[in-house]
Amino acid sequence: MNHLLCFGFGFTARALAKTLDLSKWKISGTSRSDKGADEIAALGFDGLRFDDLEVIPKSVTHILSSVPPTEMGDPIVLKFSQSLKHSFPWLAYLSTTGVYGDHAGGVVTEDTALTPNNDRARRRVVAEAAWAPFNAHIFRLPGIYGPGRNQLESVKDGSARRVIKQGQIFSRIHVDDIAGILHASIQHPNPGRVYNVADDLPCPPQDVVTFAAELLKMPPPPEVEFENANLSPMARSFYDDSKRVSNVRIKSELGYHLLYSDYKSGLKAIFNSSLHLHVQQD
Repeated sequence: MNHLLCFGFGFTARALAKTLDLSKWKISGTSRSDKGADEIAALGFDGLRFDDLEVIPKSVTHILSSVPPTEMGDPIVLKFSQSLKHSFPWLAYLSTTGVYGDHAGGVVTEDTALTPNNDRARRRVVAEAAWAPFNAHIFRLPGIYGPGRNQLESVKDGSARRVIKQGQIFSRIHVDDIAGILHASIQHPNPGRVYNVADDLPCPPQDVVTFAAELLKMPPPPEVEFENANLSPMARSFYDDSKRVSNVRIKSELGYHLLYSDYKSGLKAIFNSSLHLHVQQD
């Protein structure tokens, strides 16, 4: 039986777990807390407390890490460097398209130079390099959305904002497409390969908010200029980069066909699913 160990069992790892046949896969996920490990177990998977692991279990065949780096480096590589030297059929590290830095709305591919412009992205570049000796697959992710985490939710709860910055372009991806791409890579591994993970329609962030409001038949929040938006330092940092992320490689090499080619189809599916759920509950 294949055994997937997920370091970090959040939004993306859970979506991947749902794509795997549990008659053929054992799935383990780590958490920093006993409560988190118990929650993983309650989902039907093997919940492990990260601090209790001294080595990677010998039964593990596949590894996915979504754990962000710290100022000290990548926590998984630092703790398990000896175990990672074992020959695994598939190792994967989830990075970010922030490693490319700002390209003034231009297109970036996996061969674009890495020019991060904030500390968080620079730590990702260091983490990617730390995984390289183990021939890990690197997946660079943009903004992630999906059920329970999307602009429909933020419009409804009043937290959505339409911040306008001239020329600002973001890429994004539905969590189910990330899971599908990871699954395709498991089936067609190419150790050491880097993949951009994004949909077909990079766009200004305010367009997504406007569309979500239209679906909900709610007024969109007012537009506010970036300079006057009073954003937190973290929120402002996301506007440091403007680029279009090329997804050619996931299609040409992995043969992957996006479930949601743009935010409109993705948000519509989430919206329709929520309507169906309300009908069932009624």
